[in-house]
Amino acid sequence: MKHKHLSSGIQKKYLKSTFILLFFALLLSMIGVWSYMHHTLKNNIIEKYKFADEKMGILLDNLYTKSKEVTAEAILNETIQKSLNAEELTDNEKNAVGKYFSYLDLDSIQDYCYMDNKGNVYTRSYSYVNAFDIKNTVFQKKLGTEYAKTVWFIAKDTVFNGKENSLFITRYVHSLDYPSEPGIIILKMKPSFLNHIITMASEKTDSDIITGIMDQNGNIYALNQENTALPDNVTKTLINACKKSSDTGIILNGETVTGGYLSAYYQKDCSFSIFTYVPNNVVTSQTTQILIVLVLIYLIIVVLALLLSILFSNRFTRPIQEITTYMTGFDGGDYTHMPELHTNTELDQIGHSYNEMLGNIEQLVNEIKLQEKELRTSELNMLISQINPHFLYNTLDTIYMLARMNKEETTMRMIQALSKYLRLCLSKGSEIVSVEDELENVKSYMEIQQIRNADLFEYEIDCQVNAKGNKILKLILQPLVENAVKYGFSEIYEGGYIRIRITEENDVLVLSVYNTGMPMNKDMVEKINGLTHLPISQIKKAFPDKKHGYGVFNILTRLRLKYGDKITYYYETTDASTTCTIKVPKGGEQES
Repeated sequence: MKHKHLSSGIQKKYLKSTFILLFFALLLSMIGVWSYMHHTLKNNIIEKYKFADEKMGILLDNLYTKSKEVTAEAILNETIQKSLNAEELTDNEKNAVGKYFSYLDLDSIQDYCYMDNKGNVYTRSYSYVNAFDIKNTVFQKKLGTEYAKTVWFIAKDTVFNGKENSLFITRYVHSLDYPSEPGIIILKMKPSFLNHIITMASEKTDSDIITGIMDQNGNIYALNQENTALPDNVTKTLINACKKSSDTGIILNGETVTGGYLSAYYQKDCSFSIFTYVPNNVVTSQTTQILIVLVLIYLIIVVLALLLSILFSNRFTRPIQEITTYMTGFDGGDYTHMPELHTNTELDQIGHSYNEMLGNIEQLVNEIKLQEKELRTSELNMLISQINPHFLYNTLDTIYMLARMNKEETTMRMIQALSKYLRLCLSKGSEIVSVEDELENVKSYMEIQQIRNADLFEYEIDCQVNAKGNKILKLILQPLVENAVKYGFSEIYEGGYIRIRITEENDVLVLSVYNTGMPMNKDMVEKINGLTHLPISQIKKAFPDKKHGYGVFNILTRLRLKYGDKITYYYETTDASTTCTIKVPKGGEQES
């Protein structure tokens, strides 16, 4: 057995398939995990800032309620109510009104003024505000037709000589005693009034998160990040949400806007909203970190999986390589078996089957050699038997003429039958003869036996096929008749009977030889009937001494050599008869 190193194509394909499957499995897993984590983080962040917006909204509610209570308390002040009467206040009363607003219970008041219904303005001692400034500003316009509502709005300060937009808290002051024109309270608030809400929230938020307070017109009053511009889509979304809202509470919950997500709390009474804008990078930065961790984990998994795949694939591909080496190295001459495999897998059976196959091949080769040897011997014997056959025929003719001259009829019949028998047996070296010649041959043999054993048996030939047109292997019927005479009639002296019948069934010739007398032993019948499709070597082993059943061995061997597995050969017995049946394909002259 020749050995050579073989690279394992199976292992390469296995590792390639494993890597591809692992790659796609991990890729899909990574996409799934990343998508799930991204969705979860986004929802968590949205929920987190929704909760923060609600907390800031509650503070805003409290501030508005406080401003409402303070302005309501001011309206109930006796001196302020008196200022709405027709008569003027005294100087002391006017000073009292101005000082009253200095002590309002509301933090972060930067400036204030009160104008009664007669155009008198009450403010800080160092401030100068006249009625004209108030009437020609947006304050009364902002209050509109509101009767007793505290109104917040953001506007440019044109009353207190400010330069920037400021938050103003205003309210009409009506007389409680009789109908009259109302006065108006104006409170200018410091930025810290609302900024502390944003500042408090910013301490617990990401630096990229934008939190602010905006009125319903889109004016932003407080923002946790200065000099930061919101996308236009954010402002428009907030304005639309405020206009649609009919109650105080969360109006936006993680709304997708340009570049991020938007949450908002709307305070209906003051028409202000607190919003939180979460840019996409806040979510993606966290999911990117998770993705990096996943990639590292999956890379470790891939490396471990490949190492384990190589380790385990070596365990299985090494026996395959060994089997491949033995198979590709088989040169037809060395039948050395490969070592037994012990992998506890189907490979063990493959190796075992390969060894069995080598054993069967070796046995078949030996059988073929034996058959070739027997064929050569048979051919040699046939050649010897064909040496100058005319001399034998001429000698028999001479003996026949002498017997005729002496009028010895029995001798003449014997010589004539023997001559026919010999001519048909030789058949000029041909193995295939016509059915007619085969029947003539066995008929000559039976005539010779009848001359030798007078009254021992009678015979009948029933041929139901075209005897000239059908060919069969020669000397098939004669050994069967010989066995019938030798064994079937061994214990009788007369009255025996032999019938030869030839029929056809679906392109198969059926030859049967029936004889009376002593039936064949049942054990022998079973033995012979089990030999039909066995290898020739096993048929030979069934008749080791060639003394018993040699005719059967001869017939079976030649039939198998000629027709292969296409023949059928079996015996049937009764208490007083034996029948041998042979089935062969028609067209025997074409077989090889």
